[in-house]
Amino acid sequence: MKPISNQCPLCKGSMSQGKTTFTADLKFGVVVIREVPAMVCQLCGSDWIEDHIAEKIEQKVEAAKINYQMVAVSNWQHEEKAAAIYVVK
Repeated sequence: MKPISNQCPLCKGSMSQGKTTFTADLKFGVVVIREVPAMVCQLCGSDWIEDHIAEKIEQKVEAAKINYQMVAVSNWQHEEKAAAIYVVK
């Protein structure tokens, strides 16, 4: 696992710690996770999620697929603290 550089691979701008919103279209529904920690380019706004965080996101998306959730919306901070997710079926 290679750490994310401080230089944006797209525009060469400066990257710093920030937050992003992750979305996944499952074709039968969507998963939205807000306030995800990420490296964000200060110039172009591109965001990059580190591998260990992406693995946790993949688990959330897979759970939504298995449960055939139409809408799953959560906040990363709440996910980390309580593993709570708001679901509409």
